[in-house]
Amino acid sequence: MTRRYALVGLGSRAHLYVDALLGDWRDTGAIVALCDSNQTRMAYHNRRIQAAGLPPVPTYAPEDFATVLDAADVVVVTSVDATHARYVVAALDAGRDVVVEKPMATEAAACAAIAEAAERSAGRLIVTFNYRYSPRNSAVRQVLAEGRIGEVTAVHFEWSLDTLHGADYFRRWHRDPKNSGGLLVHKSTHHFDLVNWWLDAAPELVFAQQGLRFYGDTNPPAAELGPRPPRGHGAPGLGEDPFLLDLAADPTLKALYLDAEHEDGYLRDQDVFSPGVEISDTMSLLVRYDNRAQLTYALHAYAPWEGYRVVFNGTAGRLELDVVERAWTPREAAIDPSAAAHAFDDGYRERLTLHRHWERPEEVPIERGDGGHGGGDRLLLDDVLRGASDDPLGRQAGYPAGVRSVLTGVAANESARTGAPVRLVDGGCRIAG
Repeated sequence: MTRRYALVGLGSRAHLYVDALLGDWRDTGAIVALCDSNQTRMAYHNRRIQAAGLPPVPTYAPEDFATVLDAADVVVVTSVDATHARYVVAALDAGRDVVVEKPMATEAAACAAIAEAAERSAGRLIVTFNYRYSPRNSAVRQVLAEGRIGEVTAVHFEWSLDTLHGADYFRRWHRDPKNSGGLLVHKSTHHFDLVNWWLDAAPELVFAQQGLRFYGDTNPPAAELGPRPPRGHGAPGLGEDPFLLDLAADPTLKALYLDAEHEDGYLRDQDVFSPGVEISDTMSLLVRYDNRAQLTYALHAYAPWEGYRVVFNGTAGRLELDVVERAWTPREAAIDPSAAAHAFDDGYRERLTLHRHWERPEEVPIERGDGGHGGGDRLLLDDVLRGASDDPLGRQAGYPAGVRSVLTGVAANESARTGAPVRLVDGGCRIAG
């Protein structure tokens, strides 16, 4: 059945869904409405729709969202994180199906509002945790579900963002926690959901600490670099300084952001060492789950390489996942956004190793597909746009998973603020499952 899709929030993340509905998933539905606070960004996507041989679709400001709902069967929400709840709740209350990017929300109260709306709505809510669909992460779930290391007792999870990817959060709207909830909500939501899903368990106690140690205007890098421009565009060092983003060098970034500044004043290329950075770049936490498993977690946003390492200890052995997505960060990739994709080719590796008591280590094979996240993005889009298959791994996520992952980050922020452990009582949300 062909369905009518409305997209809310037309920044970079909307590309995934626009590309899908104009490409390999064109038979599943049509884009019928665009909604954003910036007309220039909507016009950019309408040009892409026309380039695909289709007529342009109507565009709407956020205050006209009720009209958007009249036109659509499904609403895809890819707006600024803190705005997710208002669109999700309104769409569910109108009986529409909703696809929302992670994090589902940024606060406990917003989680509660979404959960209540999902319970009373005839519409269906999908939270797009695309990391679940990555073949390596699916392989972990399979090994654990088969009980090959027995009962999982402890998990150690370290995620490194390099100075190409990690720095970008500190020049965008994410640098203000009122927009993003900070990286423990915006980014770590992915990781907390993976652990919840891998363990098939819910977090119940969180203790965390975090700080801003690299970015911002008060840390050693800023002092060593000396006076900085407020943004990349027009700066004297543009094209030489790897921390300055050249929006004009990338046609997509130019069209979506540089050419759109005159409407709302949003600067996509703020200097990462300028004042106004209010989120942390260094964080660690301990989590206890309702099945007594323990998690130690760390995230750093200024590493020289990008990837993650996860270790599961169990009563019958140990499972280790080692992923290097980018072994080093070439300066030219940081200076020229169009060259960044090629940096992933150098040093990429992924290895899943099973260690059982009294047995030789066994390397677990990982299937790799085409496209983003090792083929995971295609699997996610199939689930979202064609309908969930009979998936024994249970990768499609609804609001309970969205709530649990957000509340872990919210509790971590509160723990870091107070210096005390925080017990999760669902923040007023009723979590099913």
